[in-house]
Amino acid sequence: MSDIPVLTIDGPSGSGKGTIAQMIARDLGWHYLDSGAIYRVLAQAALKHNIELDDEIALTDLAQTLDVSFTVAGGELKVMLEGQDVSLLIRSETAGNAASRVAALPPVRAALLQRQRDFRTMPGLVTDGRDMGTVVFPDAPFKVFLTASAEERAQRRYKQLKQKGIESNLSDLIAEISERDRRDSERKVAPLRPAEGALILDSTELGIDAVYKQVSAFCADR
Repeated sequence: MSDIPVLTIDGPSGSGKGTIAQMIARDLGWHYLDSGAIYRVLAQAALKHNIELDDEIALTDLAQTLDVSFTVAGGELKVMLEGQDVSLLIRSETAGNAASRVAALPPVRAALLQRQRDFRTMPGLVTDGRDMGTVVFPDAPFKVFLTASAEERAQRRYKQLKQKGIESNLSDLIAEISERDRRDSERKVAPLRPAEGALILDSTELGIDAVYKQVSAFCADR
């Protein structure tokens, strides 16, 4: 497995890591894994089956049998849960916060760890998340940590939701993102932090093209 190259892009919600990861995966012809979507789907499945988000035993059992699939069509990630398209549903801030709570439970993370590693197949993998470079793929040759201010990330999220016809409140988004950052950074298992040797980029003042160029150059120089 160590012969299969991996680029990990970690960072907080709204930092642009998913967009950059998909662009690079497309250009390299590599596979793509949105690790955060797995936790979002699990949280959605828990809500669907009336499982409390702090019930470690039930959530771990659910994680081991989770009926989920990912496909990329027309540049868009399609996520199916038990035969239902939940691509839009899992992108709300409510779903994101539920996923953050689920992801903080050690048994749940352990249950999903191998599932994520199974995405590592030839010719290579680009993956984004919060612990891809620190825990899931610690031997990855290419590691990036992408961040931005909470206010900037909330603005980006607000625009995305508006484009999709989803109502949201900017002040609420800032508060939710800040709270999620705190929870993800302070959790005992796999806290949000840059991996050793990672390229750290603050995209607050950078556009997508500028970030893409820096990440591409970083990988080309390794």
